[in-house]
Amino acid sequence: MVLAVGLLGLTAGSAAQYGLAVLIPALRTEGLSLETATLLVTAPIAGVLLTLIAWGAAADRWGERRILALGLAFAGLAELAVSTVDGLLERWLFLFVVGASSASVHAASGRLILGWFAPSERGLAMGIRQMGQPLGVASAAIVLAPLAVSGVGNAFVALGIASLAAATLVWLVVRDPARPANSGGPASVSPYRGPFLWRIHVSSGFLVIAQYAITLFAFDYLVNALGWSIAAAGALVAGTQLTGAASRLAVGWWSDIARSRLGPMRLVALAIGIAMTILSASVYLGTPLAVGALAVAAVVTVMPNGLAFTAVAERAGPRWAGRAMGIQNTFQNVFATLAATPLALLISAAGGGASGYALAFATVVVFPFAAAVLIPAASEKPQP
Repeated sequence: MVLAVGLLGLTAGSAAQYGLAVLIPALRTEGLSLETATLLVTAPIAGVLLTLIAWGAAADRWGERRILALGLAFAGLAELAVSTVDGLLERWLFLFVVGASSASVHAASGRLILGWFAPSERGLAMGIRQMGQPLGVASAAIVLAPLAVSGVGNAFVALGIASLAAATLVWLVVRDPARPANSGGPASVSPYRGPFLWRIHVSSGFLVIAQYAITLFAFDYLVNALGWSIAAAGALVAGTQLTGAASRLAVGWWSDIARSRLGPMRLVALAIGIAMTILSASVYLGTPLAVGALAVAAVVTVMPNGLAFTAVAERAGPRWAGRAMGIQNTFQNVFATLAATPLALLISAAGGGASGYALAFATVVVFPFAAAVLIPAASEKPQP
C-alpha cells in the first residue's frame, strides 16, 4: 500500500512537472510562440531545481510521510491558483511554485523504497515507483490535453485536485520506515568523497536530454508538423508512456536478477543512442517509419531512471539517500532545463516543420553514447 500511494504521489507530481508539454498546442492557439510556450511549461522544472536537495535533506531529517504530504498539498494549491490567472508572468510564477513544492515526491518517495524493501527487491520496487513519471505524462496526455481545448485553466484545476487528493492519501496511508541509530562512524561519512555518484549523476543528466526532447516535443510534432488531431496525438503519447512505465518495471526486475543496476543501465543508454539516431533520420527523410521510430524512442528513453535512482540510493545509504536522490534529480532537471529552449529555437529556426524536429532530435544523439561511456559499471558493488 505504501508503494502504491508513493507511486500515486509521484504520478501527480510528474504530471505537473513533465506533462505540461501536451498544453503547448493549446498555448500556441492563445498566440504564444513555441519558444514562449516552452518557457512556460518548463517553469515547474525551474522550481524543482531550487528545492530538490532541500526536500531530500528534510526527508532525511523529518521523515518521508510529512514531506510528501506537505509538498503535494502546496503544489495542489499553486495549481489551482494557476487556473485563476491569464498573464504569462503570473502563470510562470505559480508554475514555478508548483515545481518547487512537488519536488518533495522525488526524494521522499525514493527513500521509502530504500527503507521498506530488501536489496533483492529494490530494483523492481524502484521500477514500480519510477513508473510515476511516464504515468504522469500519460495522464496529462489523456486528461489535460482535451481539457485545455476549452481553456488551459481547466487543465490546472484537474492537476490541483489530483495533487490535493494524493497529499491526503499520503497522510492517511504512508508510514515511515525505521531509521538506523545515528552512531557516527563510516556510515556517517559523505558518499561523495569519490567519483562514483558524480558519474551516475552526470550520465543520468546526459540520458534525460534525449528523454526530455521526446517528452517536450513529440506531442507538438504530431499536431503541428504532421497535422494529427489532439485526441490522436494524445492517444499515441499516452500509449508510449504507459509502455515506458511497464519497461521501467522490466528493467528493474532485470537489475534484481542480474544483481547489477549499472550494467543494464549502460546497455539501455546504448539503445537510447541508437533509437534517437533512427528517429532523427526517419523524421528528416519524412518516411512512414517516423511515427513508429518516435514511439520506440519514447519508450526506450524513459527506461533507465529507476536503475540510476536505485544505484544512487544504495550507494548513499539510509542517512544520505534523501540528499543523494535530490542531487540526482537536480542534475537531471538542470540538463533538461538547459536543453529545452535551445531545442525549441532550433525547431523554430528551421521553420517549425519536420526538418526542425529532426534537427532537434539529431542534436541530442551524442548524449546517450557519452552516458554509456561515463556510467561507472565496473565500480559497482555486486548486490547481495
